[in-house]
Amino acid sequence: MTRATPTVVVAAVVGLIAGLGGFTFFFAEGHSYFSNDPAACVNCHIMRDQFESWSHSSHRNWATCNDCHMPQGQPNGLYTKGLNGFNHSLKFTTGNFPEPIVINARNQRIALTNCLTCHGTMVHEMAITAREVGVLDCVRCHGNVGHQGNK
Repeated sequence: MTRATPTVVVAAVVGLIAGLGGFTFFFAEGHSYFSNDPAACVNCHIMRDQFESWSHSSHRNWATCNDCHMPQGQPNGLYTKGLNGFNHSLKFTTGNFPEPIVINARNQRIALTNCLTCHGTMVHEMAITAREVGVLDCVRCHGNVGHQGNK
């Protein structure tokens, strides 16, 4: 084994990972996830029910998926988009996800923050009371707002 052999092996592994990653990104239309178009969420067939229910909801004219499900501002928005994309890809590829899909605790907090960003003035008094008793959860009563028919 020569000195060049480890370099060639490392280069081959890096090239293989980059090639597979690039192919997967292209095949999965990864570029579309950087847009604000809700149709990008339908690239993954498991999200069709959520897209359909959103398109029949009261929020369809006012909010996209990113408005509710991504933290506002950078770099936190890009970090969350990347983290969610990786987790969604992993779970979809392995088949390790519940049906219907369930939002995780981190993303619930992001959605709640975004609810209060848009509706904060209207619900200010309720939010103060809810925080005092330790239960601030908009979707507890308004579960069908963003996704009509989903609770």
